[in-house]
Amino acid sequence: MGIFGRKRGVAQRLAEYYQGSDATTEDDEPQPEPLEAPDGPYDVADAPDDDVGRIDLGSVRVPVPDGAQVQVEMDPSSGSVKAVHIVVEQGRVTVSAYAAPRSGGLWRDVSAKLTEQLRSDGAKVTSGAGEWDSELSAVTDDVALRFVGVDGPGWLVRGVIAGPQSQSATAPGALREIVRGTVVNRGGSPMPVGTPLPITLPESVSEHIAAQQSAEQPQQES
Repeated sequence: MGIFGRKRGVAQRLAEYYQGSDATTEDDEPQPEPLEAPDGPYDVADAPDDDVGRIDLGSVRVPVPDGAQVQVEMDPSSGSVKAVHIVVEQGRVTVSAYAAPRSGGLWRDVSAKLTEQLRSDGAKVTSGAGEWDSELSAVTDDVALRFVGVDGPGWLVRGVIAGPQSQSATAPGALREIVRGTVVNRGGSPMPVGTPLPITLPESVSEHIAAQQSAEQPQQES
């Protein structure tokens, strides 16, 4: 079993570190107890054997809550999959995975660049402590955004939810629940740090999209 054991999550590394070290300093001062680690997201080697319904997108298996819808965003120029969104009551959730150093730490660089980009686009951005690391909140026009990032063994998971400001209080919880249940399949191919892990659609979804495109083509030609 890998570094992230079954029913354990990324933050468990910190808990194991403290459990394996002395509990006092040279002055015998008690050290703060580590927070209980979240269960996920999981590396594919440690994926839980549970009954959570997930859509398999190749590099990530993303939970689809009851009542949620799946939206596939295509790139018009290339015809390839641009993103897959999970639409819940609180907004639209997008989970992506990227190649990262095994030592971790990529999310801090990514969140800093993301903050700069959002502010340059006119968004109001704030950062605060989250379940795994820092989380970003942004407001642009009438849309509220929340970003989370989790460093894993050779991968980074980034989750974002976009929705109306009226749902901003409950949106972070919905986002964390989906990210927490995500399974990442990094694969063994070497990739530059920051490279998006490829998305592949289930065969049934691909066939549905192909049928839609075939039905729309005659209308476009006419």
